[in-house]
Parts: sequence; structure tokens; C-alpha cells
Amino acid sequence: MAQVHSIEHFVGGARVTGRSGRTAPVFNPATGEQTGAVALASRDEVDAAVASARAAFPGWAGTTPLRRARILNKFLGILQDRIGEMAAVITAEHGKVLSDAAGEIQRGIEVVEFATGIPQLLKGEVTENVGTRVDSHSLRQPLGVVAGITPFNFPAMVPMWMFPVALACGNCFILKPSERDPSTALLMAEWLKEAGLPDGVFQVVQGDKEAVDALLNNPDVSAVSFVGSTPIARYIYATATANGKRAQCLGGAKNHMIVMPDADMDQAVDALMGAAYGSAGERCMAISVVVPVGEKTADALVAKLIPKVRALKVGPGTDAEAEMGPLVTKQHHDKVRGYIDQGVAEGAELLVDGRDLKLQGYEDGYFIGGSLFDRVTPDMTIYKEEIFGPVLAVTRAPDYATAARLINEHEFGNGTAIFTRDGDAAREFAHQIEVGMVGINVPIPVPMAFHSFGGWKASLFGDHHMHGPEGVRFYTRLKTITTRWPTGIRAGADFVMPTME
Repeated sequence: MAQVHSIEHFVGGARVTGRSGRTAPVFNPATGEQTGAVALASRDEVDAAVASARAAFPGWAGTTPLRRARILNKFLGILQDRIGEMAAVITAEHGKVLSDAAGEIQRGIEVVEFATGIPQLLKGEVTENVGTRVDSHSLRQPLGVVAGITPFNFPAMVPMWMFPVALACGNCFILKPSERDPSTALLMAEWLKEAGLPDGVFQVVQGDKEAVDALLNNPDVSAVSFVGSTPIARYIYATATANGKRAQCLGGAKNHMIVMPDADMDQAVDALMGAAYGSAGERCMAISVVVPVGEKTADALVAKLIPKVRALKVGPGTDAEAEMGPLVTKQHHDKVRGYIDQGVAEGAELLVDGRDLKLQGYEDGYFIGGSLFDRVTPDMTIYKEEIFGPVLAVTRAPDYATAARLINEHEFGNGTAIFTRDGDAAREFAHQIEVGMVGINVPIPVPMAFHSFGGWKASLFGDHHMHGPEGVRFYTRLKTITTRWPTGIRAGADFVMPTME
């Protein structure tokens, strides 16, 4: 039996034992054993963390952007030196293979690198002589205390989509990570402190819905960022905005990839394998529907996919040869298995069935093998809903127009891709498709940190995407200052709208 350890909060610059009396189990997904018990914060505990952040805000906001950037640069160095340590923590609680965990951290590091450029990013605009002897300038100022509510599938990367930019802009940040894999958040908190971040500027509150609601209802929290499922994104956005907060809430996805008849089929298949089955499909940018155009294209694609899906190397995340690890929890394992059952019941052709995969020595792990459906139609549940598992659906289209229409008619609009050698088709796709992130011969078009991440339709609630320039705009308020000095001002009051002439 694995030893069960306590997973705490991080408030006021130190780990803090939970006082609510409530905990949730944390499991090793590869073995099914409980390894931890994470504290679940009460409203009073959340409010105490917010008060600590509020007290730290004036000093941090008054710190020059250059000094804030230097602290983040030290944190960046710590991250780079300890990728292996953090990856091991992620794999132990999430289950993804170590190389994938390291890749997640690297994508988070890129946002930290972007945030270290904050002295340049916060530069405002100046216009001299907007009126006679009148000058105007604009600047961006921090909001105050902001919160991030993050999902289990990227316990390092998604928080780093948020807090580096928020901190660089002068805000104090409270992270509420997933209770399924909460330990990575504590590492980040400790390493930020080691880098010189003042106490109270970054805090971790572990918890469930009670903690989320406490953040949403606390008047001293100015903004909330969220990544997760669409129903919860919709709830958080509605509650936060009703309480006068800014909110950016990223929801679910059903990402399609069109394969045109002229595509390099081997390239398309290799791209699909990684995009559909990497991280066991537990990615909001995973390709879960492939749309081959024409029966000949579909038959060729399926013929190449079947042996590759069957040959997927599934194992514990610590196995260097594993390409795919387990799902995160027993409940999620059963949910994904239920989707496969439903696909069969609704008439889709199950070409590769991963439901009964068992690994010797890991019989209690949450493993499902790669699964592949053909002839999936838009009325089927496995087409409409986000499965978030290693399940790929083939939906055949007779022509490009039908394929594009399938994507535009879906409720989600997170990411999409097309594989083709035809520049005209690619350009038409990029401009016509109603999706926030588009790949041309790129299966997972996650933008680099100096661009911004976000979808359309039911995949995003709010006006701002994450990180990049949009992140700076979200975590700051614009202030415009108009200045006139006394020399030359004529006497007397002016009661009309000023025209600055």
C-alpha cells in the first residue's frame, strides 16, 4: 500500500494545514492506489487567503515592472533546472507519460518567458497637444486580487497560462487547482517564493465547489480565469460577472481535422495519432473527430489508422517506452468507457476497441486502450459531446463544403485543422471556419506564448483569450490621463462639452 500524505494550501508564503475537516483522495492512476489526501477549503479559509493577497497588493503593485520581471526570470530558471522533478509529480497524480509532462511544463515556461518582457508590454501611448497646450497619455494598471481555477489535465501549463502574466502586471494571484492532481501547484508556489516573490502575492487554495463559490462571491477578487468543461465555464462566467468581476472562461471542445484527397496521408495519420491519443486524449485541443473528404480518402485513412491504433504502447507514465498512460480517475475511466458503449449502441463501427485493456502488474490502473470509430454521424452522442479520452471518430464527408459545414455547425469552436497540399483550400478554410484556433497541416494549433489562446462559441465565455497580448489586457485596466498646466488658461468657467481646441 502506498503511503497517504497530506496535501495542503499555500497562504501567506507558507504551506498551511486545512482547517475545514474535509479532504478528497488523490490517486496514482497507474495503480489505482490512494497516495494523498488533499484539503478542501471552507469559505472562511478562502476569505483568509484573499485577505492576505489584498494586504500584499499595494506593495506588489508599487514594485516596478522591471523588478517584477526579474523575479519571474529567477522563477524561470528554477523551472528550467527542475523540469524532471515537476514532471514526476505530474505523472504520479495525473498519469500522463513523463515526456508529455515535461512538454507541458515547457509550454508553460514559454508563457513565463513572455511575461518577463512586461516592462515593454505595459508601455502606454502618448499624444502631445491633443488640444491647445493639452497632452494625453494612457497606461495600464493592475486589477488587484485575481483568481485562477484550473483543470486536472494540465496541472502546470494551464496555471502558467494565467499567473505569470497576472503577476507581471502587478496583481496578486490565488490559484485553485484541480483536487485530482493538486501537488504541482504547491511546487510552483514554493519556487516562486524561492525566486523572491513576496509573501501573499501568489497563493494556492485547494478545494472543490465550495472554494470556487467562495472566490466567485468574495468582493475583493477582481477577476477570475477558468479552464474546464463548458457547463462549469458557463456557471463561473455568469456568477463572476453577476458579482461585477472580469471573467475569461474556457470551456469544452470537439476538435475536427479535415483530411483532403491531396493530403500527405502518412503525415496526416502520424499527426492524428499524436493529436488524438497523446495524453490519453485528455486535452482540450485533442483531435477527436477526423473528417476525410471522399470515400477513397476515408478508406485509405482508416486502413492506415487501424494498425497504428492497435499498436499504441500503453503503460504507466514512468515507463519510458509508453506512448499513452492511464486516465486520471476511476470515475473518468468509466465515463469514457460508457461513451464507447454508447457509440456502439448508436450504430457507429468500432474498428479498434480499447475497453478491455489490462496491463500485467497494473490491473487496478485506469487504463483504456486507443479506440477508433468509423462512420460516425452528427446525430450520435460520441460526435456531439466531448469524450476527453483516447477515442477517435471518423466522420466521412463527400466534399470539402460538407466537411467545413460540419465544423461550423458544431456548438464548440476551440481548435481545428486541415491537412492538404492545396493553398487555395487551406486559405479558404482558415478564413471561413468559425473556430478560434486553426492549424494548416498542424494538428494541434496551440499558439506560442506571445500570441493568445482561446476558442469561439461554447468554447469561450468572455472577451479575452489567455496569455499573450490578450492576457496583458485582461489583467490590467486602461487609464487615460489628459493634462493641461496653468500657463495660458483663460479665465472663467466653461459649461459646454470640452473640445480641446
